[in-house]
Order: sequence, then C-alpha cells, then structure tokens
Amino acid sequence: MEATSVFAAFDEDGDGKLSASELRRGMAATLGEDVSEEEAEAILTAADADCDGLLSQEEFSRLAAGAHKDDDDVVSRQRCLKEAFGMYACSSTKDTATTTITPASLRRTLSRLGSHELGVEDCRAMICRFDLDGDGALSFDEFRVMMMA
Repeated sequence: MEATSVFAAFDEDGDGKLSASELRRGMAATLGEDVSEEEAEAILTAADADCDGLLSQEEFSRLAAGAHKDDDDVVSRQRCLKEAFGMYACSSTKDTATTTITPASLRRTLSRLGSHELGVEDCRAMICRFDLDGDGALSFDEFRVMMMA
C-alpha cells in the first residue's frame, strides 16, 4: 500500500493531519500493532518536523520510508542509544528497576563532560520538552525521541 493511501486511511477526520490517536488506531488497523498512547505520541514527536503536534502527509511519508531501513542499522543505532542513555541515567529512588535521566543526573554528566555553566533548572528545562509523560525525567523511549529530533 502506498504511503498516500495509508495516510488517507489513517486520517479519520480528513483534516490532512494525523494526531497521535489517529496514528495509534491506524497502526492497529493496518499493521495489527497495538501501541500505547505514549508510544504513538513518541513516534509522532520524532517525525513531527514542524513541531505542530500533528503529522502532515510529507512527515508521515518520511516516517513510513524510515520504517524500511536495514534491520542491522536499526539494531546498531538502538545499541548506541542505550549506551548513551546509560551515561546520563540514574536508577529511580522509587523503583530500582526503572532507569531515567533526571535533571540532576543530566547536570552531573554534563559537568563531567566539561559543561559547568548549566544548573539543575537549565537541565529541567531541557528535559521538559521531551518529557512526554510529565514525570520530570526521561525514560529510554523519551530519550530516543529526543535524539531523533
């Protein structure tokens, strides 16, 4: 199926833009992939070039084209992202199985890398833009979205 016709099928309200909900329902209907609202939002944010919170036909086409990249390349990029995430992340005090990037851990790592001028509030502002669930920290999925932006 061509990207244009897939886009039209996903665009339930016919406004020429896809919301995260439309993307989520479209993926479930056409690909059989159930993604969470947060995952759909992360996918949309990563592909939303004009930052309007919606996907245009062109943005959707680029996203669809990117889905066909070589699997080895995807695995390699995923491994590199996990290593980079590990440099900045710290274990949550609430749940030791959950690892996130907090403003403090971001500042600590940036200081080690030589950037001493940023304070915790600056780091909080950096995290805020990609903090899709509003918990004040970046999960790996949110970090991945940030790095793809």
